[in-house]
Amino acid sequence: MTDDAEVSLAESFPPIAEYGFLSDCENNCLVAPDGSVEWLCLPRPDSPSVLGAILDRTAGNFRFAPMNTHVPHQRRYIPGTMVLETTWHTQSGWLLVQDLLVVQPVSDGSRRADYRRSPGDFAATGTLLRLATCIEGHVEVVINAVPVFEYGAQTGTWAYEGDGYEVMTGRPPAGDPVLTMTSSLRLGAAGARCYGRTTLDKGESAFVALSWAGGQPTNLDEAEAQLATTVSYWRDWLSNGTFPDHPWRMYMERSALTLKGLSYAPSGAIMAAATTSLPETPGGARNWDYRYTWIRDSSFMLRSLYRIGFDWEALEYFAFVLEAVAGGGGDFNLQIMYGIDGRKDLSESTLDHLSGWRDSRPVRVGNGAWDQHQNDVWGMLLDAVDIHLRQGAAQIVKPVWEGVAGFVESAIAHAGDPDQGIWEIRGEPQQFTASKVLCWVAMDRGADMARVRQDHERAEKWREAADQLKAEILEQGVDAKGRFRQAYGNEELDASLLLIPIMEFLPADDERVRATVLAIADELTEDGLVLRYKVDSTDTGFEGKEGTFTICSFWLVTALAMIGEQERARALCKKLLAFAGPLHLYAEEIDATTGEHLGNFPQAFTHLALIDAVGRLIEAERVAVPQL
Repeated sequence: MTDDAEVSLAESFPPIAEYGFLSDCENNCLVAPDGSVEWLCLPRPDSPSVLGAILDRTAGNFRFAPMNTHVPHQRRYIPGTMVLETTWHTQSGWLLVQDLLVVQPVSDGSRRADYRRSPGDFAATGTLLRLATCIEGHVEVVINAVPVFEYGAQTGTWAYEGDGYEVMTGRPPAGDPVLTMTSSLRLGAAGARCYGRTTLDKGESAFVALSWAGGQPTNLDEAEAQLATTVSYWRDWLSNGTFPDHPWRMYMERSALTLKGLSYAPSGAIMAAATTSLPETPGGARNWDYRYTWIRDSSFMLRSLYRIGFDWEALEYFAFVLEAVAGGGGDFNLQIMYGIDGRKDLSESTLDHLSGWRDSRPVRVGNGAWDQHQNDVWGMLLDAVDIHLRQGAAQIVKPVWEGVAGFVESAIAHAGDPDQGIWEIRGEPQQFTASKVLCWVAMDRGADMARVRQDHERAEKWREAADQLKAEILEQGVDAKGRFRQAYGNEELDASLLLIPIMEFLPADDERVRATVLAIADELTEDGLVLRYKVDSTDTGFEGKEGTFTICSFWLVTALAMIGEQERARALCKKLLAFAGPLHLYAEEIDATTGEHLGNFPQAFTHLALIDAVGRLIEAERVAVPQL
């Protein structure tokens, strides 16, 4: 490939941070700046893509926008919602397009298929709705939809439904999903393509809806009613939260909406991200499928949801986690991740027919880390249980308690084992310090819960084990400079060590904690943003550079605030908020040189850490300056 061809390929893919994220809490999709939906998986978010142009420009897209205009004037979310609003300025006029995944009231008492959780008063209809309104002059608008099934491997065909031109059905070569396209425009088809166009004058509107579950509107009035109901749903949901009256509130609210959007209502799961294989390094091989739930996220998820007042979502997520880990065998070995339906086998494969985002290959489906040995998992789960109980939840019943006890015993039994660590390295297992600390968390939280339950024998045994492990960590996990080290026997720093004060292994005023936090801030950063580790001295199983990890940068904000470095914490937080995408969304990493977002998108872990870090700083401000 020539240099010019490489530039052209790169430019044809929008920057990751510029995608809009839509959700109805059953499905989600990504909308490029030019008005093309470039990621939609059906019938679930972890299913094969139907629209997959984000991973290959030939893998399917759905554009509804002005003819011959591809750069919007402005894009924003309708405030307090997951409804994306794009304003276009063409040579002949102005156009407003509103994109949403429709949420409507649950109208009957029948049980919804595949739901293990109750759907509440509103639920998804399985419809991607797009409305356009000319607000000045006149504008020619076009529909151009090319679904390509099975991750871009199979084209389908379109056929008319009924006597008119307003409804068409798209089918794959065999099986599901069957798509229905409904519009106020007259539709046509050419092979795999469904298209339409019209000219709107000032005050005129048009709609197009892509449905896979029969919930599509049949006319413009119904489409506008679905828009209004969906806007009200999101605003009502957000109003249930508790957010500070502060300039940073909008970042917390967008993060809350993003976490809700990454949830899967039928099970209560929350995905790590909406995508697969968006690269940590452009053109590199660190491309993973994040459409699953990580147990390590559970503690941070509950902390953040409870912090901003979403107790119901926390309860449903906690119920999912307990269901997923139940029945794991007599030795109570946990997996590090599960499918959004709780499935355990997430075997990994590659899709070699896809080019990848900006030629980043391979494109992976499934995640080979699902059966890795990672010792942090017990600590994160036990901390999640402890957080749940501290929020006034009912005591867990005896059978569940016995399962929890089994997890504590597993942490004690395996604390001495090497593992792949929190970053899921694919090199040789090591004695990672953070993994030891998380094993201690499991024993510590377990001992506290046992004491409350008056299970005195276990409380004493687990406290003794926790004390012994803490002594070992303080002896072998601290280097000659008085700083915690990445792993026993090496002298490396690692961003996971920021969890030491956050998870309350040691108090923030401990000199070893302070020395570690400041060392990470000074030595494990690029332009102030935090790296997970130094790739040239950590056996990850891969070569090449990676960007700064945004969750680690927010952890550093939290840790700096905890050790009393408030000004430094605030400065870093302001910098991170300035790096937010145009729609206040974050991917996994940020290139410190260019500010470009890298990795899967939007990233739940990043938004969780944002809520915690920003919330702590705002609380600290109010303590320092009491409100009148």
